[in-house]
Amino acid sequence: MLPHYSRPFVAKATSLAGAGLLALAVGCNRDQVSHFRVPKEAPSSDSPMAVMGETPSGMPPAAGDMPAPPRPAGPGSLKWSLPKGWSEIQGEGMRFATFKSPVPGKNEATVVVLPGAAGGELANVNRWRGQIGLGPIDEAALAASRVVVKTKAGALNVYDFTSEGQTKSRMVAGLISTPDGNTWFLKLTGDAGPVAKAKPDFMRILGSLSLD
Repeated sequence: MLPHYSRPFVAKATSLAGAGLLALAVGCNRDQVSHFRVPKEAPSSDSPMAVMGETPSGMPPAAGDMPAPPRPAGPGSLKWSLPKGWSEIQGEGMRFATFKSPVPGKNEATVVVLPGAAGGELANVNRWRGQIGLGPIDEAALAASRVVVKTKAGALNVYDFTSEGQTKSRMVAGLISTPDGNTWFLKLTGDAGPVAKAKPDFMRILGSLSLD
């Protein structure tokens, strides 16, 4: 015959069993591995990716994440003249200015200014080539692609690249360093046809560069 237990004893046994299960659950949780996300270090202002506000993942930064570059003022600043029919819009973020041409179709000219060497000429040219689907080049090919335009602001290095494939994109880009330690990037980009029509005027803009 089974022994009879009173209710207090049953309650006590139930309480002890619950405590044992709780201790087992805590012990299991101690063996679990926790995962933490470590934020990646942001690119420095001298890296090629920082020139156009690009992030290591290739995605543009969220609004407000990228501080605007310092606006040059006083001696050493770059200035230019626009051909008839062109207009200028003050830039935001990493852009210093945007030029709109009267040529129909996809084409746009932009101006970016950054302190220092901004990653170096070869790195920036290869980044530009990558933006229109072209592979990187070396120092020898860089020199062969370079056209030097003499301006009142100094020597301006100009590059002209057209993508491959049926739908072609084209980029005409110039860069120049100014005595105040800044590097200026002036680019005309878009579909190959409209860029070809806008290029003569864009080259006039580059040729008009002078120091304030």
